[in-house]
Amino acid sequence: MYITTPYLILDTDLINCILMAARSGVDVRIITPGIPDQKIVNATTRSFYGMLLAEGVRIYEYSLGFLHGKVLVTDDTVAIVGSINMDYRSLIWNYEYGTWIHNSQTVIEIKEDLSGVIEVSREVFYSDWKKSSFMKKVG
Repeated sequence: MYITTPYLILDTDLINCILMAARSGVDVRIITPGIPDQKIVNATTRSFYGMLLAEGVRIYEYSLGFLHGKVLVTDDTVAIVGSINMDYRSLIWNYEYGTWIHNSQTVIEIKEDLSGVIEVSREVFYSDWKKSSFMKKVG
């Protein structure tokens, strides 16, 4: 499962879904911006890293600019691309949309594109995250 989002602000249900997938052996990778546009939102995003990394979720920070894509690819058969951030506001309050793509070559192409994004991103490792200062952990 590959997820890209500029704003990773998770509620309990989303945390549980992501962790359940990781615990069951799903390769969960989340790509966030390494260069944020809003420091407070970036701090909130990074506050989730520890619990996700500890359970085997792989996190990458895109390093070539601000990553504003909102994409989810799962099982190599489904992709959702749209305006939906991975946060409560986008999922509940705002009228945001995504395109559901199922059983199409396009899903594979999107995943390949995300693999390219990962190649130019910095992976955040749990061991490094644990050693970093509080300020580094939250942006």
